Amino acid sequence: MWTVRNRLILGMLIAGGMLNYADRQIIAVLKPMLQEQLHWTDGDYGRLTSVFQFASAVAFLGSGWLVDRIGWRRANPLAVGAWSLAAMGHAAARTIGQFTVARFALGATEALGTPTAIKTIAAVFRNEERSLALGIMNAANTTGAIVTPLIVPLLALKIGWANSFLVTGGLGLIWVCVWLLVSPGGAHAEPAPALDPALPPPEKVRWLVVLADRRTWAIAGAKVLSDQVWWLLLFWMPDLFHRVFHLSMQAFGAPLAVIYGCAAVGSLVAGFATTRLLESGLSLNATRKLALLVCALLVLPVWFVPQVSSYWLATAILGLTLAAHQGFSVNVFALATDISPAPRVATVISIGALCGNLAGMVILQVAGWELGAGYGYGPLLTLASVSYLLAVGWVQLLLPRIVAAEAGEPEIDPATDRPLKI
Repeated sequence: MWTVRNRLILGMLIAGGMLNYADRQIIAVLKPMLQEQLHWTDGDYGRLTSVFQFASAVAFLGSGWLVDRIGWRRANPLAVGAWSLAAMGHAAARTIGQFTVARFALGATEALGTPTAIKTIAAVFRNEERSLALGIMNAANTTGAIVTPLIVPLLALKIGWANSFLVTGGLGLIWVCVWLLVSPGGAHAEPAPALDPALPPPEKVRWLVVLADRRTWAIAGAKVLSDQVWWLLLFWMPDLFHRVFHLSMQAFGAPLAVIYGCAAVGSLVAGFATTRLLESGLSLNATRKLALLVCALLVLPVWFVPQVSSYWLATAILGLTLAAHQGFSVNVFALATDISPAPRVATVISIGALCGNLAGMVILQVAGWELGAGYGYGPLLTLASVSYLLAVGWVQLLLPRIVAAEAGEPEIDPATDRPLKI
């Protein structure tokens, strides 16, 4: 049974994640308005989304290390406060160059979000609880992606697109104030577990050891092959409905809300199902790989979306795709916490996120070029349909047998294959 402390922390993570999605997605929802008023081309928008991914990728080089060093209690308000200020900075932008600076700042600061959240889950929840906690967090966070296309167009029509950026960013600063007031690490909080890896003194993370570990690259490869699909759909799905099905900015809000609602359900189902499988006695190896394979198979129909005549049928297929993606993502993150020694969880997560963002940067830029050249969404979605199966194959190749990292597992020197002296 989860304690009050666990629930409070998870609730704060959920609220922060929802705001993260809103800050990240608002530019995609407002694309038709911004493109009309500021005279953007598809190539301009593709470059803006690609810059966001590039900034995140660069920042991930140090974000996980920073989170492992300062601990999750301090990393959470730092992350949310930083990206909220960057989101508010979009309100002052008018040219492509100014928006590029704002997107770079947002991407760089949002790179703190994922390693901080996963580090927090790993520190607060037991191994067998993490899949469910991650599933609930992912599902609830996706509410930000559901609410944004429903509320932001109305908000932008009422107060303008610039003030919309100020409102969404300002909510993050309120979150920081709440965290500082009710911080789970405060004087009146329940004591943290004795093995909480966030407590000082932190153990030094050895980059050579982390990079030489095939477990790190199993996570990184899975993120490369799956995250590119998520970023493609997150930033281009509103345009898909506008371009292929001729829906206005107000009209595509309902389909997007349904799709992200499906994503939330997929996250919950995956977290609950894998938790039950582990509790029933199924091995960690079989549970994780079965979950990843089922999710990969559910993505296969996405290549058919541009060929359907009804946008609601497209909505159903895309909803299934993002549900499967979130189920896949929950298990990749849980796998990272399963196999990574506790002191380097955030570092491994940040390396995986770095690789996923680089793949996202490439696919977003390619999407801008391809759509600008008139090739449509067919080739992009065909690639997306097989990416997850390739990711499952990659995990199987590097991890023929998944084994949980032991508490206090010694670091191995890649040059000698012997334990390092701490």
